[in-house]
Amino acid sequence: MRQAIKDRICQRLNQALESARAAGELVGPDFPQAGLERPKDKGHGDWATNLALILAKPERKAPRAVAGVILRHLNLEGTWVSQTEIAGPGFINLHLDPAWLGESTRWILVQGEAYGRSEAGRSESGRGQKVIVEFVSANPTGPMVLVQARSGAVGDTLCNLFDAAGYEVWREFYVNDAGNQIRVLGRTLEVRIRQQLGEALELPEEAYHGEYVTDLARRYLELFGLEAVTAQLAGPEEARYDRFGQWAAEQNRSSQERVLLEYGVRFDRWFSERSLRQSGEPEKVVSQLTSRGHTYEQEGAVWFRSTAFGDDKDRVLRKSDGEYTYVVPDIAYHQNKFARGFTQVIDILGPDHHGYVARMRAALQALGYPAENFEVIISQQVRLLKGGEPVSMSKRAGQFITLEDLLKEVGRDAARFFFLMRSPDSHLDFDLDLARTQTNENPVFYVQYAHARICSLMRQEGAESLAASLTGSGAENAGAENAGINFSRLTDPSEIDLMDYLSLLPGEIASAAASREPQRMTRYALDLAGLFHAFYTRCRVLSDDTELSRSRLALCSATRTALKNILRLLGVSAPERM
Repeated sequence: MRQAIKDRICQRLNQALESARAAGELVGPDFPQAGLERPKDKGHGDWATNLALILAKPERKAPRAVAGVILRHLNLEGTWVSQTEIAGPGFINLHLDPAWLGESTRWILVQGEAYGRSEAGRSESGRGQKVIVEFVSANPTGPMVLVQARSGAVGDTLCNLFDAAGYEVWREFYVNDAGNQIRVLGRTLEVRIRQQLGEALELPEEAYHGEYVTDLARRYLELFGLEAVTAQLAGPEEARYDRFGQWAAEQNRSSQERVLLEYGVRFDRWFSERSLRQSGEPEKVVSQLTSRGHTYEQEGAVWFRSTAFGDDKDRVLRKSDGEYTYVVPDIAYHQNKFARGFTQVIDILGPDHHGYVARMRAALQALGYPAENFEVIISQQVRLLKGGEPVSMSKRAGQFITLEDLLKEVGRDAARFFFLMRSPDSHLDFDLDLARTQTNENPVFYVQYAHARICSLMRQEGAESLAASLTGSGAENAGAENAGINFSRLTDPSEIDLMDYLSLLPGEIASAAASREPQRMTRYALDLAGLFHAFYTRCRVLSDDTELSRSRLALCSATRTALKNILRLLGVSAPERM
């Protein structure tokens, strides 16, 4: 409702400009589109525009004089604006009738689970922008570590925000199940299998040294049996490494999927690099870049002239031995995304990928895709703290570093909320002790407690019958539902502040999606919980005044709806009892 009011006022401001030009009081001919901002000082109104200051120079008038012209031609009927004023050098401040907050709160009750959703992501054609977000994409060579856990929370929440803001969104995990790393994994597994069979072997230096590979070796022997494994070990080396590597990679990938589901993260597709290579798409990409004149040969290798598109150096595509570098399948994969009809391609990558961005953007530009249609969000490192000290050892040494172990330690809710409290491109300290604390010092507990507190209030004697009639049945009934609630009774500053902040949610969701800032939602949730706790402390909800009690219960119900919707976007539960 807030956005609708804002849009209506902007429309009337634009109409006022045209009316003033028709009357000869403004010249034009081209006027800027009117814009509104929320003043930092509430005394300056609900909205303000600097339109008069922008027009002063081309109109050759003082800004305050221009503001006066605009106000004379401004029709504010049906906009909820009750008062206007010219402030400072020429700002126009607009004050809304406080009754609009009650109607906005009533709308929340009607909307229910849909409150906060919008069509902000719709294109001019009315279709949702088609966005693909690739995130986590942990190599299938071992368990997921914390930076990937952070990427999972960020990516999943960002996708939830896109969906709520009207975008078409697709979640994808790119499985690097091909190349040298899979060969190394296969060789590592073979050594561990042979060790299980009694052979005295040392792991190669480049091998994966985690004990999880030993666990895989035991499982492999149990699954296939000694006779079959012995026969496999006698086969050709490359065939052995490929077989063992592919099996181990799939086991790790399956384990990653299981843990991610426990974490509340799902994907629409797990895209296999191996299948991409088998399709011949990497070869086609090199041919396309060559036919476009963007490659050259040097010392038997094929190079991509990526410096022509802003990269710091040219990149090898095919080495002198005929092998493609890892960047070629990656280019093919990103082209594949655009070929599937996605208009915006977003990658969430780890902190060691800064150099990757320029070369990939260069390749996509060389293939004819706009640079702005490819985005990369870097998810920075996470440092675990326990007792105020960094945790750096593995669980087998008495401490943990994997996502699975973190979930066992603090649970999904705390893990996701803490990872989402800071911008992804900032380093994050994750305080394990705080995450386990069941007090208001724990941010996620603080927010969940606000929701549970409202649920508890609704269960109290005298509240149930009043609360039962508060929930609307659909947006089409917005004018009729809950008509008996007299929101004008809510005059305490804490009630006004709470209603005002509740009205911001749809805009916050749309802005968080557009700016790729999921951390805005944890901040909003904390602020909303704080405003509710302040209101609950100042205002007695249930009293002998039935009308006032009903109005305050309605406000509580609207707050509960907003909190639940926010927590759902964050992938965090909204408990009714704590």
